[in-house]
Formats: sequence, structure tokens, C-alpha cells
Amino acid sequence: MISQKEYASRRSDLMAMMQANSIAVIAAAPQRVRSNDTYYPFKQSTNLSYLSGFPEPGSVMLLIPGREQGEVVFFCRDKDPLRETWDGFRYGPAGTVSHFGADDAFPIDDIDEILPGMLEGKDRVYYAIGKDADFDKQLMIWVQDVKGRRGSDAVPPGEFVDLDHLVNEMRLIKSAAEIKLMRKAGEISARAHCRAMEICRPGLYEYQLQAEIEHEFVRSGAVGPAYTSIVGGGKNGCVLHYIENREKLKAGELVLIDAGCEYQDYAADITRTFPINGKFSPQQAAIYDIVLAAQAAAIEMIAPGLEYNLANDATVRVITQGLVDLNILNGDVDALIEQGAHRDFYMHNAGHWLGMDVHDVGDYKIDNQWRVYEPGMVVTVEPGIYISPDNTNVDEQWRGIAVRIEDDVLVTKAGCEDITSMVPKTREQIEAIMAGKQSA
Repeated sequence: MISQKEYASRRSDLMAMMQANSIAVIAAAPQRVRSNDTYYPFKQSTNLSYLSGFPEPGSVMLLIPGREQGEVVFFCRDKDPLRETWDGFRYGPAGTVSHFGADDAFPIDDIDEILPGMLEGKDRVYYAIGKDADFDKQLMIWVQDVKGRRGSDAVPPGEFVDLDHLVNEMRLIKSAAEIKLMRKAGEISARAHCRAMEICRPGLYEYQLQAEIEHEFVRSGAVGPAYTSIVGGGKNGCVLHYIENREKLKAGELVLIDAGCEYQDYAADITRTFPINGKFSPQQAAIYDIVLAAQAAAIEMIAPGLEYNLANDATVRVITQGLVDLNILNGDVDALIEQGAHRDFYMHNAGHWLGMDVHDVGDYKIDNQWRVYEPGMVVTVEPGIYISPDNTNVDEQWRGIAVRIEDDVLVTKAGCEDITSMVPKTREQIEAIMAGKQSA
């Protein structure tokens, strides 16, 4: 769990980067209607969650450096016994002050009256523009409210600056508390993948493996999947974002599972590919070993001071060489890499930042130069080979084979650590666990 002391430190760090005489406006995520008067499960906006841990919709936090009455101001839903009977507990303004470090808190119904006065005269407003169109419009209404009072010497804000530029860089480097939560998310997700391997057999449906995985997530304390689980048997594994998960699993084919849980706001992201009948065919084994070698080569390129792109370059080289060795590609490896020939079989990059979002925030380049790794960053490493069943340029024995292997890697002071390595990923380990033996 993230402590209130850490949340306060994050807010202080952000305000230290803000210009004098400025204000930051951080809105809660909107609730989404599912049907009539029922809603999808609420997920808080990551900026508000990162800076406060406040879990409720219908709220806005203001950060006002130097404000004499207190720098942290909240607007939130008022206490309402009737609505709480229907919808659940609310902290209310007093609870928000006592539990979430607010200096002042007001009912959200009073925001139209109070917020324009707090915007008035500010040189700069920090705000995540474009994330919520309705709130964007409302913020402009409040600015217009200030402008409408210019006859009484009211001065509207001078400029708007994207808040994400500052918060994203903060989120990129994880604290010790964040890393602990991400390890836990990884452990839960690893158990779920092992469970899928243990129960998999021909004749099950993809959704049955999905159910086993997501049951493990929830029974272990996660809120559920961090993203829609992918369970692609056979040719469905060639569809990178396959989420239908309705097909029957067939003997002789592979199943590709990309699934990770969300635990206390932090995501895991793991992919494993294994044979539905528990035994790799020679062709499946050949492709699998290339992908596994590519992942290992990429992980060797993750350490403080190394450029982000080196890991991806390593996967491209290993995969291209492997496809040449199998006569799936033909030609000089360097020339094929230059031509991008691997893109027919490996059409994505080797990974992405991971944190509160599964595709987490943070720039990959700074001033058009690849950024270098720093301790506390977490990145996925997920090379793959996908050979379409319709690719007539490839010998039939390879068609329909899809393999991706993905783990979550923490950058440490000494190098890096695979924090999801608990899931078997060598062929021998996978076949052993599927045969009911202890993984090697």
C-alpha cells in the first residue's frame, strides 16, 4: 500500500516543479454508464490516484503552491446516507481532509461558486488537456466565468500547460513501495499462468482458461485483469489483440495467453505460449526457442545507462537470424534487418513501460534521442513470431504458429531483474508442469 506520506511527497515534488502563482487541476475519472442506472466498475484517473489515492468519482483536486490557507484543496461528493445505502460509502469533505491529506475540502456541488475564484489571477494552469472532453468544457466555463468579471478587475489565467508532462516523468521511476506492489501483481499473475498450464487440455474453450486465470486474480486480492485477457488458441494467437476467447482448444496447436492482474492500482503483464496437449511439436519448438532466445538477448540489454532501443534491436537480430536458419526468410541477416523483413512475422516492438497503466506513461525519447534506463523503471520484454495461416510464402509446416513470451523487468542499480520469472518459460519446464510434474 502507498502511504499518505508518500502521496504527500509526490504532491510536494510536483508543486516544486510548478511555476510560481500557478494552480494544478486534477479531475477524477468519469463514471461510465453500462445500462440505464448501472455503471461499469469505476477506475480512478491515474493522475488523481497517483497524487492522492482518493478512490471516488465526482471529485477534483487542486494543488496551489504557496496558498496560505493550505496548498491541497479537494472538491468531493458530500455525505449522503440515502445514496450511500444504494451506492456505497463516501468520505465526504471531512473524511477527505482526515484520510487523504487535503488542507481544505468542499462539496462538489459548490465547485462552480468556488473554483473560478481560485483560478483568478493565476499565471499558469496545469491540467491534463484532452483526457475528458466534458471536464475540458467545464474548465473553460470556469475560465469564462473569471473573464466575465473583468470589469471588477478579475484577471483570467494566463496560460495552460499539460500536467501530464510533469506527472508522467515522476511516474516513470517507481518508488520502493510501488515496486513492492508490482512484485505482488507479478506473483499473482504468475500463479494464474501456472494454473492455466496445469488445467489446459484439448477440448476446453479459450474462455475456460480465461476464467481460471481471472479467478486466480480475484481470489488473490487483485481487482481483476489490468487489461482484457488474451487467450488465443492456434491461429487466433496470430491476432495480436485477440480478445474474443470463444474457440475450442485443439490438440496439436499452441495457445497464447497474454494476461496480467491489477493489484492496488498497479499492473502486471505476462504472456506465455504453450502446447494445448502438453507437448511441443518440432516446428513449434523451433519457433519457440527463437523467441525465448530473443527475450534473453533483450533482457541482457536492460541496465542503467543503456539506451532503451538496444533491447528491441537485440530481439530483431535474434528473430531474423532464427527465421533465416529455418529458411522462413532468405538472405543476408544485416540486409534483411535493414529491409525490415522481420515485420511480416514480428510486427511490434520488444516492450513498453509498465506501472499504473499496462502501457504506462513516459517518453521513450528525449530531444529525439533514445532515453537511457534508470533504476526504478519497469519495462515489459515481449518478442514474438506470428506466422499467419494464410501466408503462402511460408512452407505449410510453419503456418498458424504464433509464439510470444513476455515478462516484466525492473531496472536495478546493478542491472535488471525479471520480476515475473516465476512462470515457467523453457520448453522443458512447461512440458513438466503440464504433465503434472514439478517445474524444473
